[in-house]
Amino acid sequence: MPQYLVSGYLPDDFDPSTMGEAMMEEIHALNREMIAAGVRKFACGLGPAHTLRAQTNGELLLTDGPYLEAKEHVGGFWILETADLDEAVAWARKGAKACRSAIEVREIFFNPAPEQS
Repeated sequence: MPQYLVSGYLPDDFDPSTMGEAMMEEIHALNREMIAAGVRKFACGLGPAHTLRAQTNGELLLTDGPYLEAKEHVGGFWILETADLDEAVAWARKGAKACRSAIEVREIFFNPAPEQS
């Protein structure tokens, strides 16, 4: 079955202390529902971003913050294994409602390493 990255976005000025107990319970309830349905493979929230950018001189530049200039950032994600995109989107709808934020769904694909000869 295909796997999907379901990402939740938060505003850059997000303050975790503004998340009330009711909202946290909705998110926990959704996680329990995903586990019971057998679709959740992994879930987590994310802390601040640190980005490495390759420079023309071969050095790496380390910066704080997202890799793009934006007003929001990925605040957490689920890895779901579902029958198809429609099922992943159905779960993402529940996530958007529970998290009260924008949710993005992307299929995960793997390119296996070539056989060694």
